[in-house]
Parts: sequence; C-alpha cells; structure tokens
Amino acid sequence: MDRKATFLAPALLPLLAAGGAGGCGEDPRPPATPAATASAPPAAVASASASAPAPRAARPAYPAAPKKPTAGELWGTKIDDAYQWLEDAKDPEVDRYVKEQNAFSRAFFDARPDRPKIRSRVAELLGGSSANTFDLRRAGGTWFALKHQPPKQQVFIVARSGLDDKATERVVVDPNVLDPSGKTTIDFYVPSKDGKLLAVSLSKGGSESGDVHVFDVATGKEKGDVVERVNGGTAGGSLAWTSDASGFYYTRYPKKGERPAEDLDFYQQVHFHKLGAKPEQDKYAIGKDFPRIAEVELFTSPSGRYVLAEVANGDGGEYEHHVLGPKGWVRLSRFEDKWTRAAFAKDDSLYVLSLKDAPRGKVLKLRSPVDPKDPELVVPQGDTVIQSVVPTATILYTVELAGGPSRLRATPLDKKSPPFDVPILPVSAVNGIAKDDGDDVVFRNESYLDPPAWYRFSAKEKKAQRTALFQTTKADMSDAEVVRETCTSKDGTKVPVNVIRKKGGPLDGARPTLLTGYGGYNLSRSPRLRPMMRLWLDQGGVFAEANLRGGGEFGEAWHTAGNLTKKQNVFDDFHACASTLVSLGYTSPAKLAIMGGSNGGLLMGASLVQHPEAFRAVVARVGIYDMLRVELTPNGAFNVTEYGTVKKEDQFRALHAYSPFHNVKDGVAYPAVLFTTGANDPRVDPFHSRKMTARLQAATASDRPILLRASFDTGHGMGTPLQAEIEEESDVYAFLLSELGVTFR
Repeated sequence: MDRKATFLAPALLPLLAAGGAGGCGEDPRPPATPAATASAPPAAVASASASAPAPRAARPAYPAAPKKPTAGELWGTKIDDAYQWLEDAKDPEVDRYVKEQNAFSRAFFDARPDRPKIRSRVAELLGGSSANTFDLRRAGGTWFALKHQPPKQQVFIVARSGLDDKATERVVVDPNVLDPSGKTTIDFYVPSKDGKLLAVSLSKGGSESGDVHVFDVATGKEKGDVVERVNGGTAGGSLAWTSDASGFYYTRYPKKGERPAEDLDFYQQVHFHKLGAKPEQDKYAIGKDFPRIAEVELFTSPSGRYVLAEVANGDGGEYEHHVLGPKGWVRLSRFEDKWTRAAFAKDDSLYVLSLKDAPRGKVLKLRSPVDPKDPELVVPQGDTVIQSVVPTATILYTVELAGGPSRLRATPLDKKSPPFDVPILPVSAVNGIAKDDGDDVVFRNESYLDPPAWYRFSAKEKKAQRTALFQTTKADMSDAEVVRETCTSKDGTKVPVNVIRKKGGPLDGARPTLLTGYGGYNLSRSPRLRPMMRLWLDQGGVFAEANLRGGGEFGEAWHTAGNLTKKQNVFDDFHACASTLVSLGYTSPAKLAIMGGSNGGLLMGASLVQHPEAFRAVVARVGIYDMLRVELTPNGAFNVTEYGTVKKEDQFRALHAYSPFHNVKDGVAYPAVLFTTGANDPRVDPFHSRKMTARLQAATASDRPILLRASFDTGHGMGTPLQAEIEEESDVYAFLLSELGVTFR
C-alpha cells in the first residue's frame, strides 16, 4: 500500500505510511502458523479491564443500514454478507447512507464542548510551524525541494543556489496558485540534468491520478508539454530525463480503449516523450512483459548514457531491474534474485542492495551497469538493516535501520579505511539524503522530539552541521522524553514500543494513552515529531508507537513473519504492546486508545474485534476490513503479494481468520470507534469503512459510539489541503479526549 515516496498531509504521514497500498515508501524488508482464533488477553489487560466503566444499556439511534443478506462459499466455508450492497458508491441508497452517517457523526463532534478549543490548538500546531522542506534534489548547480509552508494549502516547489542562500530561494511551481481551491497537489517532480526544466506530476482531490506538466525553471511558466496518465494511486509514477533534456522516459498507464476498464489502473509500462512532440507520438520503450501489478521507478545515470527501470511486483517487496544502454534494454535481475534498490555512481557504475542470503541487506557493485555477472561485494550484511545506498566519489553511504531508529554509515571505497558512522540525532530517522560536492552529502534528520532539519556532512572533517533548511514548530518537546520499551508477543518474539511522555510522568496506570502501529509492506515506523503529540501530552497523555512484525525494522525476516499466512503475528504483537503499557503502569484499558491508517487501519480493525476489552477508543483511518473481497477492487490486486489471495486455500483460511468484518460478533460491547475515509481514495476503497461501520453499529451491545467520517473531496491522505486536515484532526481528537473522559485544557 505505501511503496513510493508521495506527499502526505504532515499529520497523517505517521499513520499512513508511507504509506497503505503502494505509495509512501520508507524501507525495503520468522515463522508461525496464524492463529485461527484470537488469543486470550494477558492477565494485566484482563484484570485492568474489570475496572473499566461498564457500558450503559442505551445504544445510539444510528442511521438505518438495512441488511440485504448475500451468501457464498469459499473452500467449503459459508460466507454471509448483509452489507455487500454498500460496496456500490454509485447507488443512491449508498449515497444516502454516507450522508446520514456523516450527519450523525457531525452532530457527535459538534456536541463536544471542547471541540472549539481543540480546533484552535490543532490549527496553531499544524498552521504555526515554519516551512518543512523535503525531497531535496540538486541539478545543474541548483537545489530543488518540495516545501510545505502554512497557511498554504498544498506543497510547492522551490529552487535556490545554495542550501544556506535563503535570499536566492524562489518558487518555481505552486499548485496553490495554479488552483486556488487547494485541491491540486504535486505527486512527484524531476528536474532535468541541467536544472533548466522541471517535469511535475499534478493530480486533484487526493486521487493521485497525475498528468505530467513541464515547466521552465527560469520563468516558472509551462512549456506546453502535458503527458496524461503518468501517476496512479498504488503503482505511483516516475520519470527520467535524457542527458540533453530533449525528452524523458516516463511510466504510462493504459488509456481508454487500449484495455478493458478493469485494467486501466494496471499494466504500467515505459514510454518516451520528445519535448515539443504531441503525446500521441510518444514511443513505447519497455514493459509489455512486466507483471500486471508492476510498479516502476526510473533513474538516469550521471552521464545520461543509461536509464534504470526498477520494477516492483506489486507491494510485496519483490523487484527486478532493467537498464537501457547503448545496445538497448538489458535485464539485470529477476524477482527471485532478491535485489531491491539500486543507485548509479558518478562513473555510471551501479550499486545494488541485495537480500539474497542476507535478509538485512548487503551491497553489491556491478562491474558494468549492463552486466549483472560476478558482482563485487562492497558492504556485507551487518547487524542493522540497509534501507538505501548513495555512492559519492570515494564513499558509499548507507541509510540503515536499527529496529526503527536510523543509522547513517559511510564506507570508504578504497578498502583501506574502515567504515564509520555519520553523527545524527539520538533515536532519530534519516529520511532523505542527497549528494553535495565531492564526498559530502546532505541528509534530513528528525526524531520524536526534534523537528526535521537538513544537515551537511563534511567527509573530510567527519562533521555534520545543520543547514538553513530546518523547521521550527509550535510543538516544543523539550519537556518530553522517549522511553524504548520491549514487549513479548504471543510466540515469545520481542517487540519494541517507543513511549513518548513528559519527563518524570507518573506510572499510576491513569494516563490517557494513544498507541499506534503499522506492521506491513516492509515499512518501518521511524521516529518523527508529530505536532499532535504535543496536544496529547498537554492533556496528561502518553503517546506510544510499536515496531511490529510485517514492517522492515529488523529486515526481511521481520517482514515475512508478519505477511501472508503469518499476518496474525502483527495483531498479536500489537496486543502485547497494549498489554505491556498496562502492566508497566502507563495506562489502563479504560484510558487506552489506538489509532492507525491504511494497513494500520486493518490493524485497528483486527485489534478491536479480537480484543474489544483492551481499548476504550479506536480511530481507524482509510483502512481495509473485508479481507475476502479486497482483491476484487482495482487496487486490491497490488496487495495480494502482501496479504495473499482467497484463491489459495491456506491464504483464504488465514484471511478469513482475522478479517475484521467477518469477525465482528453480535452482542459484544465494542469500544468507541471512529472510521475515516476519503471518496477519492485510489488505494483503499471506501466501501471497507462503510461496511465495517454498518456491521459494528448493528452488532455492538455498548452505547459507545461507532462513527463514520467520510470525506467527499479527499483520498488516502496524499495532497489533503491544510484546512481539511485541521478539521479532520480536530474531530479525531475531540472524539478521543471525549471517549477517554479527558477535559481539554
């Protein structure tokens, strides 16, 4: 769900990673049979829940959601579904249902007496920070970057001559000017090698369906070239310029008439566009033999002689590589070779990250960028997980993971000097790196307590110094601390959970605590300062983030221990984290809330149906809940390599055992739940939230609210306008604080 780097609204970024189905990439990635039923709660949770407030008898009068039973059978198992009718977004009855649910939820939010004060604080936290600069690139002596600067609704592109030359910065492309409604967003951008042109993918309303426009950097004006259907929701999009900027290779989805309607979001291929030519004259380059669920990224070598196509097989972590050289396209690797990311060096040599017999990663160097034979081992597997590689003149930099936090490592290529660590913030994340002059690099570093900043590392002096590109924030965390606890999962696996609290906070079991996690797609939960943590801590709260299996925190073995038929391990890990927070005295089930989005929304759904006694409130954002029908949606096919398919009996049984929608039980007192979704979501069909809301509202024996907040003009979180983000966060925290019995202060 979240492979490629795509802009998300800052507050949503930690919850969606990366994101969910195929778009927000962070990191590439031990075995047990999935439990058929949920395990009993640990003693600490079970005893604590006995003191939680008993549900009252009265239930809210929810909007009508008639049951229209449908029955089917898979692998001898009867499948009943009374809410399949809610899958059709074009049905007027579904539209009525969503509008009535929204009105019901709106009445709940607006009745919270603290909501106006909460909104004021949310607006201050999200709108009061200084500019946040990311996706930094250098071309033709110019630095380019994406910039988020409230009160602007959307991210825009800036250029400057030097990182510390603020006076030279100018705006090149601003969607807020192109579309004052705030609904147009940048999917990605690529400067030409001379830095004179920018290719920019633009999409609307969170759809991520992007067309590429070409802009002149000097004037900020469009050149007139517009290439349609380059970017999509899960497979994303990519582009690589020729060395002379006469044209570019780009990813292209089929157009109407080229394939059946159900295939228009698949079969991503590579075409070439000559600048100034009509798009219909563009030429096919490669891709007819790629998988239906191919996700392609393109890179040009420094000399411009080579183009690399890095092809993912859906979202499960398999890659193959092709290079265009003087003699045409050459296949460098196949999926079974277990190569993942690759990067060109200054001399056009190619460095490859390989997981072959190295689940935490090793780095290979190809003797020729078009010859995969006999690669040289440059960096062997170590005790951390290699995420990405950046070769400079004489140094290979590797961004690595140590269970969630990052390490930035430098390996001299002369083989005479030993590797060394680049100094970074403690318990922090390196989530961007770019080449500077010679062997110097600049990198983006942030932690749970420190806002993001770009640092320049001098290879000669072995020192890192903060540049002028740093963010200041209203979320001052100087009174907070990070405690890294360890939980023991059901099968004995040790699972880290990061706890952020005010220094010296009491362990009295009474703190309102918000626990989040993800656990999928090889994506790791890395340290980030979330502005909403400040709001939460100010209410006496504790924030916790779990590093679950299914993610990439400890390498490919950690990932595969939580995918396909082993997905139940992720839910067991999360429950162990909740239990540990209770047993250590941070909180109690009556004061514990959980929140997650996309694949993390699935985590919320599974957690609330497997352990309804363990949590007081749940926020599940743009999540997947019907695991038996997810692959029938356009995007669902991309997720099969991560979740599995009902077409295979063992995978069906695992999916059915944990599918949240199918494991809701009538008469259970479920916790309060808020589902959020966006109508334009290209990654997770909103029907999942509609169906799960209806099923839970009908089933619960509790008076605790089950709410649906459905947006009609946003998507999976990418490109959400600032004001829409402020309103959603205000509703979310009004819900959480109300349900946990906290008066806002």
